[in-house]
Amino acid sequence: MNEPLGVGIVGCGSISGIYMQNINAFERVRLVACADLDADRARWRAGEFDIPRVLSTEALLADDEVDIVLNLTTPQTHYPVAHAALQHDRHIYNEKPLTIELDEAKRLLSEADARGLHVGCAPDTFLGAGLTTARRLLDENAIGEPVGGCAFFTCPGHEAWHPDPDFYYQRGGGPVLDMGPYYLTALVTLLGPVRRVTGSARRSFAQRTIGSEARRGQRIEVEVPTHVAAVLDFASGPVVSLMVSFDVHGARLPMIEIYGSERSMAVPDPNMFDGPVEIFDPALGDWRARDLVPGRRSNSRGLGVAEMAEAIASGRPHRASGAMALHVLEIMHAVHEASRTDRHVPLETTCARPEPLPADWSP
Repeated sequence: MNEPLGVGIVGCGSISGIYMQNINAFERVRLVACADLDADRARWRAGEFDIPRVLSTEALLADDEVDIVLNLTTPQTHYPVAHAALQHDRHIYNEKPLTIELDEAKRLLSEADARGLHVGCAPDTFLGAGLTTARRLLDENAIGEPVGGCAFFTCPGHEAWHPDPDFYYQRGGGPVLDMGPYYLTALVTLLGPVRRVTGSARRSFAQRTIGSEARRGQRIEVEVPTHVAAVLDFASGPVVSLMVSFDVHGARLPMIEIYGSERSMAVPDPNMFDGPVEIFDPALGDWRARDLVPGRRSNSRGLGVAEMAEAIASGRPHRASGAMALHVLEIMHAVHEASRTDRHVPLETTCARPEPLPADWSP
């Protein structure tokens, strides 16, 4: 195996802990530094996960030990941090979404291509055993030809638990850009790229009240739609209904289902790495769970970074690619545009379906 690539993390907030834990355990990457606007928070994380150095963002991007910049900042700063990293000739891996604006994402990919650098992006949950099993079953024609599907994410909002939930309700937030990447990445992995979308969106409440300490009772303004329903026409033929909402207190809805010409498939939570995967067979009149293929089942965020590191060393494309993240971002923008303009919106971007990880692949 090649020497592990050095990873520098920018952004030491809520999501960083699981990335730091996992990257420390992977063999293809090693944590060399971290940075955060709050230097005390960065020092705390460095102590918690034995990260050798705490640097400023500028120093981390310029550090020769950093091969990959793992960008875990809030969505509003995904682009400037990633762009600066590329200018220092670092590979980048962004938390989702790739950027807020579509033109920013295109500029990132263009710059990376010109410099021969890799751009990766969360989510990497599609690399886990659950979605890999669903993908292999589709490839084996287990439900016949896919003709349609549905995908649902519902919750009452993140302000009840998140210490700083403001960005969820600002531009770049909302259920589409926050949770949409999990569902859309899973669907693109399973069914391929989308050719057009339509949708309707509403901002149900002008303000939200924080329920978490220490800001309990503070009110925040809502700038973005918080309940969105969409129809996705895939290039391969299926038509999928998607609903994502921060306005639902309770629901009895599946995560993802794919309907085939012969059977139906229930797909696991795309925010997780494990199952279950179930097939409904009309001959049996019931749903039956399928055994998961070998693969990651625990929370393995950062798996996409390790896979990208191996791809860099091998000189091949990686799976959690910038091209797929760009396509997912365009789908999300197109849903909002369709609601604003009362029309179907055709997609300009496309991407390849990433191949499932081999059963014997190790990070």
